[in-house]
Amino acid sequence: MSRVPSDSDMPSGSPLKILIAADTYPPDVNGAAVFCYRLATAMHARGHEVHVVAARTDSGPSTVEVRPEATIHRLVSHAVPTHPSYRLCFPWRAGPELGRILDEVRPDVVHVQCHYMIGQAAVNQAQRRGIRIVATNHFMPENLDPFLPFPRWFKRIVAKNSWRDMGRIMGRADVVTTPTPLAAAAMRQRAGLDSVLALSNGIDSAHYELADGEDVQRREHPTVLFVGRLAVEKNIDVLIDAVAATRAGAHLEVIGGGEQLESLQQKAREAHVEHRVHFRGHVDDAALREAYLAADVFCQPGTAELQSLVTLEALSASRPVVLANAMALPHLVDDGVNGYLFAPGDAAELAEKLDAILGADDASRQAMGEASHAKAVKHSQDKTMSTFEAIYRGADYAEVAP
Repeated sequence: MSRVPSDSDMPSGSPLKILIAADTYPPDVNGAAVFCYRLATAMHARGHEVHVVAARTDSGPSTVEVRPEATIHRLVSHAVPTHPSYRLCFPWRAGPELGRILDEVRPDVVHVQCHYMIGQAAVNQAQRRGIRIVATNHFMPENLDPFLPFPRWFKRIVAKNSWRDMGRIMGRADVVTTPTPLAAAAMRQRAGLDSVLALSNGIDSAHYELADGEDVQRREHPTVLFVGRLAVEKNIDVLIDAVAATRAGAHLEVIGGGEQLESLQQKAREAHVEHRVHFRGHVDDAALREAYLAADVFCQPGTAELQSLVTLEALSASRPVVLANAMALPHLVDDGVNGYLFAPGDAAELAEKLDAILGADDASRQAMGEASHAKAVKHSQDKTMSTFEAIYRGADYAEVAP
């Protein structure tokens, strides 16, 4: 049985030049952007030279910015009429720009984070130059559905073609990864990729633990926490209905921003719980950590999660969780042990599961929280980064597969 390399048995060698090609990167707020930032930060901390290529978040020429974790190359991008924040890099511009950057940086490895625009251009240009390619998929093509102004039958065609393109583009990489076994199975079945390594995004669980002597005050009222983009596929409207129906009279704390903010505020008013639903917008890391530790239960009602970094963060903070029984979320909860699953879209069942936790005694909730933390520890960020480092140095599937 092969095992994931540890720091002590990593292949030795000089520092690497690593180029991460991503369509999204902070200040964008989403799971893929957060992962890319953590990847760049970890590799820089290990002594490697890191470059990130991503779309500009506004109009203007391509730029280069030296940040603590990496040198960030921002490409000319254009607004998308159907999405409030996504930026599009045209392929006829992205290709030559990626080629120029690769010739200047001369990386040892190119790690693409999706098969769209920048990712596709990076694969094309790296392959021409004989540079090692690693591909990680964070995205389900169906995630685009809410932003495509087409009938459902046409959206199915778009998704089918996108899966096909994923296989065609990522199939040229030396190693392909995705965060969960479920996502890997989908890529094998729908994108035709023979070898996909399921490799967790990882989490530094210690960051969300209470420090010695630290005391975070709980809220004055029972509190359900949601963290993430305010997007259609997150189903926050269902969560608002559920909170309105809880016997405990729970409050809902919503951290994050997005295109659904106004409609969700209206939803809270219609459900007569606007005084119990608190939209906090984007917060810094310290405030986010405090929100996890102060909440009574974390809920992720989304139905398009390939892993859900925010759920891993909640588990790390020893919070019980209630998650939609969809995509990769069932991997993060043992029903009745560290939380519960509920049928996607079923607000009544969600309210029942939230009440089961909020109405439990302190000892039961603490036991659930401890079980959550034990589950988070299995997704060690250090192990994930060591595995990527081994892959960058040439390890193949057999050498790093669990």
